[in-house]
Amino acid sequence: MNQKIVVGTVFVSAMFMNIMDITIVNVALPTIGRDFHIPPTAVDGVVIAYLVSLAVFIPASGWLGDRFGGKRVLLTAIVVFTVGSVLCGLAQNMTQLVAFRVLQGAGGGMMAPVGMAMLFRVFPPAERVRAASIMTVGTTLAPAIGPVLGGFLVTDFSWRWVFFVNLPIGIVAVIFGALFLERTDAMDAGRFDVPGFVLGGAGLGLLMYGISEGPLKSWSSTDVIASCVTGAVLLVTFVLVELRTTRPMVDLHLLKERLFRSTNVVMFLAAAAFLGMLYLIPLYFQDARGLTALQSGLSTFPEAFGVMIGAQFASRLIYPRIGPRRHVTGGLLGLVVCLLALTQISVTTDLWYIRALMFALGFMMAQVMVPNQAASFAMITPESMGRASTFFNTMRQVGSATGVAILSTVLIGVGSTQASGGSSAPDMTAYHLAFFTAALFALIAAGFSLTIHDSDAAETIVRRRPGRRASRPPAPAPSPVPQGADA
Repeated sequence: MNQKIVVGTVFVSAMFMNIMDITIVNVALPTIGRDFHIPPTAVDGVVIAYLVSLAVFIPASGWLGDRFGGKRVLLTAIVVFTVGSVLCGLAQNMTQLVAFRVLQGAGGGMMAPVGMAMLFRVFPPAERVRAASIMTVGTTLAPAIGPVLGGFLVTDFSWRWVFFVNLPIGIVAVIFGALFLERTDAMDAGRFDVPGFVLGGAGLGLLMYGISEGPLKSWSSTDVIASCVTGAVLLVTFVLVELRTTRPMVDLHLLKERLFRSTNVVMFLAAAAFLGMLYLIPLYFQDARGLTALQSGLSTFPEAFGVMIGAQFASRLIYPRIGPRRHVTGGLLGLVVCLLALTQISVTTDLWYIRALMFALGFMMAQVMVPNQAASFAMITPESMGRASTFFNTMRQVGSATGVAILSTVLIGVGSTQASGGSSAPDMTAYHLAFFTAALFALIAAGFSLTIHDSDAAETIVRRRPGRRASRPPAPAPSPVPQGADA
């Protein structure tokens, strides 16, 4: 079977479970707290444990994929994640649930980088934009489906089903992958970088814990300050050690490549803006407007349609004609406009108008994700693909957590409710400022996107000719363009 189809199918399945898990569990947190008889403030450990575990295991994923082969590591990661999901659904107390979430995160931390590296290895540079559109399905469809499915399962069944739902997907993905994925040869990955794993895993884990707990416990909390400062110090030490290591776990020398450097910064900021918005909008629907979790999810869901349609436009029509720089910049500016439109909504704004905005946000985000991912790995060699995908996914994960943390801080700092006639009423000012902050993230990302050079991604810019398969256009004759300028 065509390995492009096989790898794409397994990767999308894995990413869908991984990313959906975060949003689907958020819906179930209040019910979990009531079932285990613990206060709402103590339930956040379910989310924090997963995020910290992801951060710890992501850095090791590139080395594992190179050392043991992509197929073996990817399928093992899916099995670990699926088993962890089932155990979470069977947990009898909070301690067990948090422990099993750590196991889930260990599998989830390996799935994305290893799967992405496999995907870009089977798709040559000329077809990277197709690979990027495949990746976008899992990474942006899952956050929209999660609240809908989670609301349905929690309301009509049990919170345990938000974990059990991963079982059939995981089983099918593992069986399909075991049957049809071609075995990939292990590479010379060198010795396991123990200092890099300890420093990187501990640093990222503590930093993720700190920025996730900051909005909940207050940024002045001793725990939060200690976690963020210690995490930052460990990461600085990690950078210094890795730069002096012959075979580092995370190859920071990849940042010398200007295209990879620019696209990673854009990914960090775009993830902060978009995932932060996806965290805020359900709060607006449920807390400010009083919709149920299911109604909120259905109102958010048009974003998924926007992404799916937008990805096709991006990969087939736009990217081959204009290249990554203008494409990414245009998508980010469109994202800014949509986010600014959200700063004008109220508790009486027509829901269909907001749903239309969600569709537009999804469409615009596809114009950022597809070209950015297609261009990001254009100059990366197959030997460096594993470590490059590890770095790229780390930036996306930390960017997402940072966006959620900062936007939550704005919402809590301003106050989402205000006293009105002896009772509390929604304070839309807090939501408006939070959406404005997301727009600032997107605007700054647009500025950095201007540092992307189309000439660096030339091999990925392929025009589709009617009635023919995509092929590279003839190379233009050399012209006296100054070094570093775009073609």
